[in-house]
Amino acid sequence: MTKHKAGFVNIIGNPNVGKSTLMNAFVGEKLSIITSKAQTTRHRILGIVNGEDFQVILSDTPGIIKPAYELQNSMMDFVKSAFEDADVLIYMVEIGEKALKDEKFFDKIKSSKIPVLLLLNKIDVTEQEIIEEQVQYWQEQLPTVEIHLISALQNFNVTGVFERIIELLPASPAYYPKDQLTDKPERFFVNETIREKILMHYKKEIPYSVEIETEEFFEDEDIIRMRAVIMVERDSQKGIIIGHKGSALKRVGVESRKDLEKFFGKQVHLELYVKVNKNWRSDSRQLKRFGYNKK
Repeated sequence: MTKHKAGFVNIIGNPNVGKSTLMNAFVGEKLSIITSKAQTTRHRILGIVNGEDFQVILSDTPGIIKPAYELQNSMMDFVKSAFEDADVLIYMVEIGEKALKDEKFFDKIKSSKIPVLLLLNKIDVTEQEIIEEQVQYWQEQLPTVEIHLISALQNFNVTGVFERIIELLPASPAYYPKDQLTDKPERFFVNETIREKILMHYKKEIPYSVEIETEEFFEDEDIIRMRAVIMVERDSQKGIIIGHKGSALKRVGVESRKDLEKFFGKQVHLELYVKVNKNWRSDSRQLKRFGYNKK
């Protein structure tokens, strides 16, 4: 009999290199927000992929940045924790990148005692000559890591990388029930779906000043009824979120409901409200309440 393998595979990298796209491609479900804006992932999100003789527990983490306020400090704590419990580390870079935005994390990769796979992403949008230059550069920077060329968006070589991950995992029983997809509760995905729509439709600081809280989630046989609050930091932001005669908020609600119906496979009734919660991003008590600051 083949031994059962299981382990934690943690994905790190700079903002917007394709970590969430890769995670969702592995899992086959949309667990992480994907937009063209940087810093869309705020939490550490687990996605679990099960096979008869394996369980891969993937972890998408926020893009590595130099923190500017308390929320970003908490986001970087999630990245630090990704180094502590990984059986395999995925360091994701895109064409043209030279290093992580925080040298301490880069040094941790250099001295890592666990297998590191460096995934050079977005190879579908560049020339072969540039790809070869990049591979040589990373071989010189990190001689002990394995380099794999991928396009997460086009699903190129994603299966090959996944098979390599399984080879590297230790023999172990499953950590989670085999029918479990993630460690996050249903309300988390309601919050993230709404936040994704805000990232898509609003500009400048607005998306980064927003937090979502699902206050009610009632599931009947045919329908799920949800009530969620969009929190902003200032009164002026509240008006922008709502829009002229409520049109902007209505668009967020309609698009979120459609995605949530796909995600849950059931009819959804979604009520959205907007509330001012001053300076929540710098308030450690509030951050703990929203699941960021675990200290």
